[in-house]
Amino acid sequence: MSSTTDKIKGLANEAAGNVKQGVGKVTGSEKLQAEGKAQELKGEAQKTLGDAKDGAKDLADKVTGKH
Repeated sequence: MSSTTDKIKGLANEAAGNVKQGVGKVTGSEKLQAEGKAQELKGEAQKTLGDAKDGAKDLADKVTGKH
């Protein structure tokens, strides 16, 4: 998966997780709140992975002289 794809999926999971948490709070569903938090954390991890891939590519480009 490309770094951009990871970042987009991460943002989508964060957004969906935030919505689930909000709905869970409104409805009083602790289960939905927990699921939302888990999905939000998954999204944050996906974004971090995308950032790491970008960093690794940038480093490899510097080492090999590619720009």
